[in-house]
Amino acid sequence: MKIIVTGAAGFIASQLAETLIKAGHEVIGLDSFTDYYDRRQKEYNAAAVRAAGVQLIEFDLATDDLRPYVDGVEVVYHVAAQPGISATTPFSDYQRNNIEATYRLLEAVKNQRNLGLFVNVGTSSIYGLKATEPETAVPEPVSYYGVTKLTAEQMVLSYQRSQGLPACSLRLFSVYGPRERPDKLYPRLIRSILQDIPFPLFAHSREHSRSFTYVGDIIQGFMRVLNTENAIGEIINIGSDVEMTTGEAIDIVESLMGKPAKFDLKPARPGDQEKTHANIDKARRLLGFEPQTAFHEGIQQEIAWMEDFLGVKL
Repeated sequence: MKIIVTGAAGFIASQLAETLIKAGHEVIGLDSFTDYYDRRQKEYNAAAVRAAGVQLIEFDLATDDLRPYVDGVEVVYHVAAQPGISATTPFSDYQRNNIEATYRLLEAVKNQRNLGLFVNVGTSSIYGLKATEPETAVPEPVSYYGVTKLTAEQMVLSYQRSQGLPACSLRLFSVYGPRERPDKLYPRLIRSILQDIPFPLFAHSREHSRSFTYVGDIIQGFMRVLNTENAIGEIINIGSDVEMTTGEAIDIVESLMGKPAKFDLKPARPGDQEKTHANIDKARRLLGFEPQTAFHEGIQQEIAWMEDFLGVKL
């Protein structure tokens, strides 16, 4: 099948694109290489994606002409987004990259006769400070990120309801693993230990609890959606239902690396979730989804990747 993956030089989408190529599909990857984080990491990912056989194109969904790429498309995985909960990222960036970009992508593909599936990638941030409920829970986002991702999700589903677009939305929970964004918890923690530099720890964050989900399990969920019609019109949580505190997870990383981190305490971050626990009953029922990777196994893979990427070993 001809498949478009947006955000294909990023953490999750790059590994999805490679998996789809290995499964025998034709994959076009689009990524704008924004300056939200160091471009060198995206270039590092992009090299691996292109080597796997993906046609990866530097492309801005909010402005560039999609017509040359959508002709004959059969599946779209819309992973690209303005990510994160940041006090320094203006609302206009979230609006542009989450709402406007999604609208332009929908308009470009809605009349493609071969389109069989449009997968929107949502987030547990849509639920709000506590993400523990099933998909029927009332959304209560508390960040620009959560608000604009909810808007994008509902826009996608409105096309499904009103125009018959074969779409669904997958809400992801606290994804970690190789290629993770450098602003996230584990890359910062692992880097700080490898390079012996302070790790910024937000107040009260040790007590936060999370359904940390290995990226390989997320990709498994994406692939299961590809092979079923049960997902059309649905919102589905994809994550791990094993919960631990951030403090427990930090302790595991320090133990595996054999060295404690140096903490630099920071004020609490507005909009940060206090608790996530993925309710994946629906994913199990509709997709046969079941996360497989224990946290200590997945985080060991991320440590190994960070050592290779940074060229530093303990």
